[in-house]
Amino acid sequence: MSTTPGILCLVGPTGSGKTAASLHLAAMLEKAGRPVAVINADSRQVYRDFPVITAQPSAEERSVCPHRLYGWLETTGKISAGQWADMACAAIRETLAEGRIPMLVGGTGFYLRALLDGIAAIPPVDPAITARLSRECEKLGAPALHARLAAIDPDYAAKIHPNDSQRNVRALEVWEATGKTFSWWHSQTTPPAPWPVLRLGIGLPLPELSPFLRKRIDIMLEQGALTEARRALAACPDTSAPGWSGIGCAETAAFLQGNMSLPECLELWMKNTRAYAKRQWTWFRADKRILWFRPGEHRNLEAPVKEFLGI
Repeated sequence: MSTTPGILCLVGPTGSGKTAASLHLAAMLEKAGRPVAVINADSRQVYRDFPVITAQPSAEERSVCPHRLYGWLETTGKISAGQWADMACAAIRETLAEGRIPMLVGGTGFYLRALLDGIAAIPPVDPAITARLSRECEKLGAPALHARLAAIDPDYAAKIHPNDSQRNVRALEVWEATGKTFSWWHSQTTPPAPWPVLRLGIGLPLPELSPFLRKRIDIMLEQGALTEARRALAACPDTSAPGWSGIGCAETAAFLQGNMSLPECLELWMKNTRAYAKRQWTWFRADKRILWFRPGEHRNLEAPVKEFLGI
C-alpha cells in the first residue's frame, strides 16, 4: 500500500475503454468517500474543435467528477510533452488541494513518461524550422537527414533507424533551434513527479481490439464527426495546423475537401487507427509497472486501487 497522496494512471491503446473504466473507478471511489478528478493524458484530446473525433468525455460523463485539461487548445496551437507535464503537475496539485485523487487517463505514452519518469526540458522550436526540415526529409529522404545527424550527434543517431523521419527531423530541429544536441538535452532530464503512482492498463492485442475500433468510428459518425470536422474546417482551413494532425481529423478533412470519397476516408481512418493502437500497445506493454485488464473488467480494477489508496 502506498502512502498518500498518490495518483492513479489509466493507460492503454485507443478505443480500449479507458473513459468507461475511469468513470467506474470515479463512482466507486466517490462512494468510498475518496472523490476523484480525471486529468487528460491524451495529446489529441486537448483540442477544442474536435471533441467527438478525439473521443473526449461527453458532458454527461464529465458530470461524474471534475475533468481537467480537455478541449482547451485551439486548432492552430501546439503543445510539447514538457509543457503538458507542467500543466499536469499543476492540475494534480490543484486536485490534491481539493481533497480529490488525481487520475491520469490517456494513451499518449510520451506525455506520461515526461510527467512520471522525467524528460529533457527542451524549449519550443520555431515551427518554420520544423516545416523546412520536414520538406527536406520528404525531398532527400530520411537517411540523408540521418547522415547529417550522425555528424552532429553520433550517440543519438546510433539509437534511431535511418528511415525514422520523425525522430531524425526532431533531433535536427532541436540542434538548429538550441545549438545543443539531443544527447545533451537528454542528459539534462528533469526529475519525475514526486507522487506515488498506480499504473493500470486497459487493452487487448490488435486482432481482438480491431472490432472495438471499427465500432468506435461508427459511433463517432453517428455523433456528428463530419459536422464537427466541417465546422472546424470553416474556422481553420489550414489543415497543416497541429490540431488537424490527429487520426480522424486529417482523414475527414481530406474527404470534406474533395480529396477522397467517404468510403476511402473511412478505410484510411480505420487503417491509421489500427496502426496507432498497435504502437500504443507496444509502448505500454514494455512498461512492466502497468497492471493489465481487459476492456469491461471494471470490477477487477477495484482491488488494486483500494489497496493502493488504503481503502
